[in-house]
Parts: sequence; C-alpha cells; structure tokens
Amino acid sequence: MPRTASDLTPAALEFLTDRHLASLTTLRADNTPHSVAVGVTYDPERQLARVITFEGSQKVRNTDRGQYASVTHVDGPRWLTLEGPARISRDADDIAEAVRRYALRYRQPKVNPRRVVIEISVTRILGSQSLLSTEA
Repeated sequence: MPRTASDLTPAALEFLTDRHLASLTTLRADNTPHSVAVGVTYDPERQLARVITFEGSQKVRNTDRGQYASVTHVDGPRWLTLEGPARISRDADDIAEAVRRYALRYRQPKVNPRRVVIEISVTRILGSQSLLSTEA
C-alpha cells in the first residue's frame, strides 16, 4: 500500500526540517535516472517538496519534460523518499517562497537571477518504519 503525507509521523516532519541534504532523481530524455545532491524543503500543508536551482540545469531540462521526480533524505538508519509529479516554476513569488524556506532549513542562498524552483507534488512516500505511521 503506498504511503502518503498523512502517514508522516511528527518525527518525520521534524526530520524534514533538520539540516539534511537529499538526492533528487529525475529522468533524462532516454529514461535513465539523473541523481544529484540537493537541498530540499517540504511544505506539509501543500504536500509540496521544493528544490531551488538554476535555469538550464539538467534537472530543470528533465523536469520540464513533465517528468516524475523523487527526493531522498538519508541519516544513518532513518530515511524518507518523497515522490510525485514535478514541474518547474519560474514565478517570482514561488521562487521567493522556495528561497525563504531554503534559508530556514540550510542558509541564505546567493542571489541568482537564473533561479527557478522544482516543485514536487508529493503523492507517494517511502521511508524507515520509525518515521511512518504504523496504521497504514
């Protein structure tokens, strides 16, 4: 049975605010995986994972094709993967919100006029049992 945001425990939500890097996986045009280390934030109210990046990067080109994406956090035996349909937002308000959240979790990023944000609508969650509800 697929897990969803409702299965995240309070410990999982805290884990998603601690300073952990993640691996973002998108698909290249030939459907092979492209995985890179990123900073990611999670908005539990909107069930949205955000990754700030720059226009023209491989992850942006992959996402622009309307692909699915996932982000995985690992800290010893604890891990979470958030996955779902992904899109690129070039909207100034969306980018500002992503930067604000990134600064809270990691640090204030440098100004980048080519910045865009990858938004993943989280529809499926995988993870270690300690971070997921046992009621699924």
